[in-house]
Amino acid sequence: MGTVHVDYFPYTFRFRRPAGTSRGVLTKKTSWFLVLSDTARPGIIGIGECGPLPGLSPENPDEMATLMGQLAEDIQKSGPENVHPRFPSLQFGLETALTDLGNGGNRILFPSSFTEGKNGIPINGLIWMSDPEFMKTQIREKIDHGYRVIKIKVGAIDFESELDILRFIRQEYGTGDLEIRLDANGAFSPGEALEKLNRLSGFNIHSIEQPVAPGQWEALSAVSAASPIPVALDEELIGMEREEDMEDLLTAVQPRFLVLKPTLLGGFTVCESWIKRAGKYDVGWWVTSALESNIGLNAIAQWTGSLNPAVPQGLGTGRLFTHNFPSPLAIRNGRLFYLPEKKWNLDTLWKC
Repeated sequence: MGTVHVDYFPYTFRFRRPAGTSRGVLTKKTSWFLVLSDTARPGIIGIGECGPLPGLSPENPDEMATLMGQLAEDIQKSGPENVHPRFPSLQFGLETALTDLGNGGNRILFPSSFTEGKNGIPINGLIWMSDPEFMKTQIREKIDHGYRVIKIKVGAIDFESELDILRFIRQEYGTGDLEIRLDANGAFSPGEALEKLNRLSGFNIHSIEQPVAPGQWEALSAVSAASPIPVALDEELIGMEREEDMEDLLTAVQPRFLVLKPTLLGGFTVCESWIKRAGKYDVGWWVTSALESNIGLNAIAQWTGSLNPAVPQGLGTGRLFTHNFPSPLAIRNGRLFYLPEKKWNLDTLWKC
């Protein structure tokens, strides 16, 4: 490898429709793109996306310009393979850009039958928080598009309304027709969690992500042990990169599943450490995207596809934003595919 040149810049995406979460409503989201080029291979570039989520990622979005500038300086000084950013979205972006550059800069990071267009990854359909009628509309659309697993975020609207939505689903679709996953994003207090989980369990729920806010291991352990719905850890994993900490969490809480988000956890290497630990404790897992553009989603999907996952994954579809980058990613009958015949169009990225 010759001398590596670094460039970086922000790009703001706007949602087609305001996206309701337990932390508020999102109308736009900014990612920073890291571009690496090698003087020994002119014309070849690797692209990575650093897209922290406000209120969830440890990075302060207002400080991203400074953080990206420091990252670029460190890469120029020490070489990209010797730099280890302390913030997860920067780790993910650097790992993605470096892998892309090393593989020829054609956005094929993890070659597999997925990137050959032979195998699609089964995914769940995400239902965004909104008024009950629109949530029901989303559910019907997901079913019509071939999804057999849906994920519904709970905890942001009235609980009785959420129960009504689940009642509506089960009146229309039995457990053999549709699997339901829930994501509470830590919305339940420890004192109310089990009561709510007991009521939710009447609708044959596959799992619930992060029923109580992270950092309450004792409460989370008690909820996980007594819950009639299998508990999956999500936000609880953020900030843990040492294998000793992973071991401590898994032994203390004993969850049934882990939700792995490379942007929030620090890239693929960290996620692979979680998968290794999950296997040791017989804990299931799936991978979830975190509002990345098609550049970040492409990297996550290719890595996930190379693992031959056994269960539906939580990967986005790239359709959330009004001006995402056209890519080979496509949804067909509830599966995410990479279609080699489709080409990337990054013209708008270079114009930002």
